[in-house]
Amino acid sequence: MEQIRTLWHSIIEKEIALYAKEMNLESVNGVLTYQKPPKAELGDIAFPFFPFAKEFRLSPVKIAETIKERLEAKEDLPKAQLTVAQGYLNVKVDLTELTKQLIEKVESEKDKFGNSDLYKGQKIMVEFSCPNTNKPLHLGHLRNDAIGQSIANILKANSAEVLKVNLINNRGIHICKSMLAYQLKGEGETPQSSGIKGDHLVGKYYVEYSNLEEEDPSIALQAQQMLKKWEEGDEETLKLWEMMNGWTMDGLKETYQRTNVSFDHYFFESETYKLGKDEVLRGLEKNIFYKEEDGSIWVDLDEIKLDKKVLLRSDGTSLYLTQDIGTAIERHKMWPFDSQIYVVASEQAYHFKVLFHVLKLLGYTWADNLHHLSYGMVNLPDGKMKSREGKVVDADVLLAELTQLAENEIVDKGRAEVIEDVKQTSEDVALGALNYYLLQVNPFKDMIFNPEESISFNGNTGPYLQYMGARISSMVRKFNEIEKEYQEITFNPTLLILEEERELIKLISDYPLVVQSAAKELNPSAISTYLYELSRLFSRYYHDHPIIKGESKELSLSRFTLVKALLQLFRNAYSLLGIPFLELM
Repeated sequence: MEQIRTLWHSIIEKEIALYAKEMNLESVNGVLTYQKPPKAELGDIAFPFFPFAKEFRLSPVKIAETIKERLEAKEDLPKAQLTVAQGYLNVKVDLTELTKQLIEKVESEKDKFGNSDLYKGQKIMVEFSCPNTNKPLHLGHLRNDAIGQSIANILKANSAEVLKVNLINNRGIHICKSMLAYQLKGEGETPQSSGIKGDHLVGKYYVEYSNLEEEDPSIALQAQQMLKKWEEGDEETLKLWEMMNGWTMDGLKETYQRTNVSFDHYFFESETYKLGKDEVLRGLEKNIFYKEEDGSIWVDLDEIKLDKKVLLRSDGTSLYLTQDIGTAIERHKMWPFDSQIYVVASEQAYHFKVLFHVLKLLGYTWADNLHHLSYGMVNLPDGKMKSREGKVVDADVLLAELTQLAENEIVDKGRAEVIEDVKQTSEDVALGALNYYLLQVNPFKDMIFNPEESISFNGNTGPYLQYMGARISSMVRKFNEIEKEYQEITFNPTLLILEEERELIKLISDYPLVVQSAAKELNPSAISTYLYELSRLFSRYYHDHPIIKGESKELSLSRFTLVKALLQLFRNAYSLLGIPFLELM
């Protein structure tokens, strides 16, 4: 459809220039734009003529009517119906050829429909999730994971070679707090002996540490001493650290598997936290950085209108920033990317601004292609989450609750006897609800997650979209039973004349542009918004017009062919958003 819009834009733009010449105007400064008419019956493309009124010294309506008459007098233009309304020239095009080409494209490309060569030949690294090993994943991680996984999927659909990476924050004082609490209160408890998932068990002791610190603030000194022992390689401390980190990693990977999140490579802070130290010292030698009297090393950030920032403490220990400097350099050596995207909450905007600047100062030109996808915070309806107090929406608990809500809905609708695996279907509905709800909001905005709203089978939700896919799948099964009746009949696009059919054709044809737009803007909500609009349109169409039982077999086949193309689009788009496709629900 975009090609048709561009074609008509060119046709009308040239006609305006010719008209201006006949009016003895030296040039036309007004810019011709186009938009979607407010009502489908008005046409497919609307061209406003207000920008030309002053130069032509005519009303926009008069200019539009003149251009309309001039175009209608031509015999070599594409077939279309032209109308004028309130200063707009509306174009209702003949969609016959577009429809024919669209159906052929969908049927030939199948699961590749919507893909483009936008980033062909580019290597893009996407970092996301990056949890601490002192607690399980929570709702904030789920939004991070949904965005990161979806962005990776969308970039791949636009032909990028993508490497998904995860930096596990498995060292530091916060890790030692869980370890110390376990050492004092654990009594040898294990995931096996307690029946508690590993990351939950470690998280339990992170919360326990806060309780211990309230009773005795001096325990903070013990945690610092444990960190010092860890850095010195104390055997007993390392053994405890490896055991508890192992528990957490097992638990995290189980949650990743449940949410269909995967990574191509894991980095561990325990292996990377020293990587940047040599780079900082090299920068000091070249006078890129400077040393304070206490021996600490700093960078002047006046060039980016910020204050100074410490890179190495006076005792020579590194910071998160130091670590990320080394990690970025190591990653580029390992996999020379064209760009890297850090999916990290907006709270870290300052950190990444400094990181990218420091890398540029060190001479790494590829730092210009580092991007911080600064997504907004996700909160509960009753406020912000606090992990150290145990006041978080635990990822596993939330998934279990959503799964139960989905199962209740399936049972209440009387579908339990029809669906072969109610448990698996409930889990798929829960995951679809979760990912869609998290991705329907522009990632750069804060949001509130409401579990009850997300799982609804009606409205702007994942289950609603899944139901659309299941409804069409049911139609396909019914058609397959009577397919022999249509063997001598062929698809006829000229029969698809209803406004709903025209709108479906235009929307389906725009899908590749939507996928490209989502990639350029790093914004999965572009796809979710599009899918909801498409689903609502199909729902009205399906409700008001018979598809398989049309007025004639030729009409039925033509309508079914269009809807089958829509089904392929749904399959492709759902996979980009992490929404499981269900043929039955």
